[in-house]
Amino acid sequence: LHLVFPEIFLFTPMLFLVFLKTISSFSPHRYIGALGARVICDNIPGLANKQRQLCQKYPDIMQSIGEGAKEWIRECQHQFRHHRWNCSTLDRDHTVFGRVMQHRLRNLFCRGGLNAITRACSQGELKTCNCDPQRRGRDNDSRGDFDWVAASTTLIMASTLRKAFVDAKEKTEKDAQALITSRMNKHNERTHPQRAVKRFMKLECKCHGVSGSCTLRTCWSAMSDFRRTGDFLLKRYNKAIQVTMNQNGTGFTVATKKNDLVYFENSPDYCRMDKDAGSLGTAGRLCNKASRGSDGCEVMCCGWGYDTTREKRITKCECKFQWCCAVKCKECEETVDVHTCKAQT
Repeated sequence: LHLVFPEIFLFTPMLFLVFLKTISSFSPHRYIGALGARVICDNIPGLANKQRQLCQKYPDIMQSIGEGAKEWIRECQHQFRHHRWNCSTLDRDHTVFGRVMQHRLRNLFCRGGLNAITRACSQGELKTCNCDPQRRGRDNDSRGDFDWVAASTTLIMASTLRKAFVDAKEKTEKDAQALITSRMNKHNERTHPQRAVKRFMKLECKCHGVSGSCTLRTCWSAMSDFRRTGDFLLKRYNKAIQVTMNQNGTGFTVATKKNDLVYFENSPDYCRMDKDAGSLGTAGRLCNKASRGSDGCEVMCCGWGYDTTREKRITKCECKFQWCCAVKCKECEETVDVHTCKAQT
């Protein structure tokens, strides 16, 4: 399948979450039609006129966008589970991720949308998809010849994906802060979403023939596990380079490689609750007393100390293999120390 207008899913992350909250209030699925899309799009605050038009023009993509947002949030929370900022969702209002999402985690967000929309295309749920002309006929791999099936899924490069929706919003903002944000976002979107998508595409095949023989093999391109992409993007995120804009506004003052993620604004420390920054603070967060990393009590608790409580837990123990074929375990009670960060005094 070839996604005709996939750029619709590239909301800025903060607006995307407003969309997710809005779309979730419209159920069941049958209401996501032309009329439902108009109602939904009209209730998303902060959209530029061009964005609202695109939202209304492609109503069949709206449900997939919502699913992509949910998938993205889950992966974000997994990747940042040991950090002070753990992709916390506060009250799931429109400020839920604040600036950190707008400026530094758009790539993971874009990948979530790609996953959901591609999956919907493969399952025939979207009208704005058609067969990829480059994935037809005979081909071969290390196992031999195969036929491409019509359901093969391909993705347009990120430079095409981002244009309509993201650019429509950014073109309405003219100040210096908006300019460098736009430059930064375009640089990051040119590199990592498309690289992550292409890096983890996989070939899936099915054999056809009598009694399980493989006289004919059909194959298609498919998206891999989202976790692999999340791991990849987090590594790039941790190596991001801070930049500033040059005087004429055409580029960055710091030389960067084309595959580097860049940012221009330092994140807050996330020690205190700050809804505007998308931070719940670290009071009450679990920490690892033995770790020197971001999950360690010294780092996680911002130097304010931690409380230790003793908890009893039921675990499986004395497991034995029984012929054939099961593993039998007893339930044992153990007492463990649990460490949680203190609030600032």
